[in-house]
Amino acid sequence: MEENSKKDHQALLNQGEEDELEVFGYRDHNVRKALCLVASVLTCGVLLLVFYWRPQPQWRVWAKCIPCPLREADTVLLRTTDKFQRYIRKKVFCLYLSTLKFPVSKKWEESLVADCHSIRNQALIKPELKLRCIQVQKIRYVWNNLEKQFQKVGLLEGSDSCPHTHQTFGLGLTREEQEVRRLVCGPNTIDVEIQPIWKLLVKQVLNPFYVFQAFTLTLWLSQGYIEYSVAIIILTVISIVLSVYDLRQQSVKLHNLVEDHNKVQVTIIVKDKGLEELESRLLVPGDVLLLPGKFSLPCDAILIDGSCVVNEGMLTGESIPVTKTPLPQMENTMPWKCHSVEDYRKHVLFCGTEVIQVKASGQGPVRAVVLQTGYNTAKGDLVRSILYPRPLNFKLYSDAFKFMVFLACLGVMGFFYALGVYAYHGVPPKDTATMALILLTMTVPPVLPAALTIGNVYAQKRLKKKKIFCISPQRINMCGQINLVCFDKTGTLTEDGLDLWQTLPTADNCFQEAHSFASGQAVPWGPLCAAMASCHSLILLSGTIQGDPLDLKMFEGTAWKMEDCNVDSCKFGMSVSNIIKPGPKASQSPVEAIATLRQFPFSSSLQRMSVIAQLAGENHFHVYMK
Repeated sequence: MEENSKKDHQALLNQGEEDELEVFGYRDHNVRKALCLVASVLTCGVLLLVFYWRPQPQWRVWAKCIPCPLREADTVLLRTTDKFQRYIRKKVFCLYLSTLKFPVSKKWEESLVADCHSIRNQALIKPELKLRCIQVQKIRYVWNNLEKQFQKVGLLEGSDSCPHTHQTFGLGLTREEQEVRRLVCGPNTIDVEIQPIWKLLVKQVLNPFYVFQAFTLTLWLSQGYIEYSVAIIILTVISIVLSVYDLRQQSVKLHNLVEDHNKVQVTIIVKDKGLEELESRLLVPGDVLLLPGKFSLPCDAILIDGSCVVNEGMLTGESIPVTKTPLPQMENTMPWKCHSVEDYRKHVLFCGTEVIQVKASGQGPVRAVVLQTGYNTAKGDLVRSILYPRPLNFKLYSDAFKFMVFLACLGVMGFFYALGVYAYHGVPPKDTATMALILLTMTVPPVLPAALTIGNVYAQKRLKKKKIFCISPQRINMCGQINLVCFDKTGTLTEDGLDLWQTLPTADNCFQEAHSFASGQAVPWGPLCAAMASCHSLILLSGTIQGDPLDLKMFEGTAWKMEDCNVDSCKFGMSVSNIIKPGPKASQSPVEAIATLRQFPFSSSLQRMSVIAQLAGENHFHVYMK
């Protein structure tokens, strides 16, 4: 019984993932809230300051709320499962389907929602037609009544099979279902709030160091230390202004960096209505997106028809074109991600990447189903990692904290010692208290926070000159602790260029004579030459061949040339991906051209890539593999 009660009161969020969280349910308690209010008044706001200074919010929750089952909670406390055990406090809010523009029937899930087994259906509370939600680090979660836990929305469930994805979403969503998903999943935007100046100022001023400094300076001014106190006040004001200005500038830069993502015009297919143009912020998971050509992706999407070439430099840092293939339609019940194992990425177009070339399959335009929106996307993850950096666990921080505690202990000892000495010599109580407090304030230099702030601001200015931007200034102090920096070697510490040296063909299960490229001669015609010319992921973009450097070197070794797939494609009687012809310096060949009919990109699990090709003048196909 006790174990079931514990399960009702807590659950796991993002179970098994890197950002796994424990969730505890709480409900506001009026008596406790009243007691906290009285205590805050009696302590002249000191209790509120303690709650504010405490980086973890659990004290405030424990003081004002009582534990309750998660299904009844109006406040949840989340705790990370890593070694830092950080707490996050979130309020539960409700979404009501009755606020939608169209009438909602009692059996709305039968007529509106395509994937009837989705979390959205399981989370619906009837008859109110509402969903209970929380927003954690920009990600929305809804309470699943069947699973008894909060689950992420804003994405398609990964349990859908390949044929189910095609059948359910291939024709698009109805307008009504789009409205439902828009309400539940939220807008497809990556918004970075620009912090108001007053909020940044309050955060700086209420820093424990500055509050202690205000107390110290008030005490010193009352004792006539005018010049020294005024000098520290001026320095402190300058440091606060500089810090607020710097934080504001960083916030504005990050906001401007991602703002363009929210202003893309897209074309989607609406079920039974046809094509519709709209802003990308209105996209929802399940929408069918048309890829017109050069296009910046505003969401994560699964390619379901046609193929395309994408520049994923935003994700990988390497501007090498990547070929994406459509999700297969073969009959199976396996989830589509499991079907493709770790190679599922070859079907996925990621938010923020650039589509540079599309190739229709002959069954209509290139189509993709929206997989994830907003902060659930690949680009959203990158922005979230900037907004919510992982906590640091450096020894310097712990040592600095121990040193401050040691100074505080010395100050308290000096305070009581001074009280005893002055009382023993009969000094008036007012003077005794004043001198003892002055001795206490001497242990922590009042100019310390200002000095640290100005040092950080100066360091940021120097980094800015090198085009290095820091959104977490307190981490600059850690740079002095670094004694080893590791880089990946290829393309970072070394050049990524390679030269072709020799080829060693085989025939009749025997190695043949090696061909050296030092002579300047291209590879002689044969199966190896045909494979090197056709089995690659190179593309022709604006008259220039682009792709993986190794593929490019191998192709150049054949001295063949690539042409636009529209040229001479009628010779092959079907849709072709690439047409390759012998160049002026190529070895003599009996073949006029090779057409690549189907490409199977490199698979890390299979450790190979292959193409289906056809030689001009032949009626049969060849498969080349490497």
